[in-house]
Amino acid sequence: MPGRLPDRPGLIGQHGRVPPRLSSGVLLYRRAPELQVLLGHMGGPFWARKDEHAWSIPKGEHTADEDAETAARREFAEETGSPAPADLLPLGVVKGSKTLTVFAAEGDLDADAVLSNTFSLEWPPRSGRVQEFPEIDRAAWLDLDTARTKLVKGQLAFLDRLVDAVGG
Repeated sequence: MPGRLPDRPGLIGQHGRVPPRLSSGVLLYRRAPELQVLLGHMGGPFWARKDEHAWSIPKGEHTADEDAETAARREFAEETGSPAPADLLPLGVVKGSKTLTVFAAEGDLDADAVLSNTFSLEWPPRSGRVQEFPEIDRAAWLDLDTARTKLVKGQLAFLDRLVDAVGG
């Protein structure tokens, strides 16, 4: 029998299952002259000493009642401190632990000026001390070969889709 989900108040899953978690983001790209993408290194203590497959497309979770493009624009602004470009190109969906929808946008942004929002985390674990960490602790423009070594594996398909959509 379906019931309220303890970690997601108000949500009831079909047949008592947890509904899929939704996430959307914007993959910013530029030609300098080769294709480059803007990625953010994930913040917080878990990612602090990691580099390989520890970078992400600026993105974030949203509810089913918010459309993916609106959420992608909001999350891009929250994680970079800048609005997303006006024209977005859909790159589709990848399903994993979350259902991730990504849009591409051509633009330029000073990676050193990226200012991300923060999240709260008890750190160290079981210490009772809650600290704030940036969602993205740094950003960088990366060529596609480098991006493939840094981007979390669940998002790699979007690099291929970007090349298919805009050329390499």
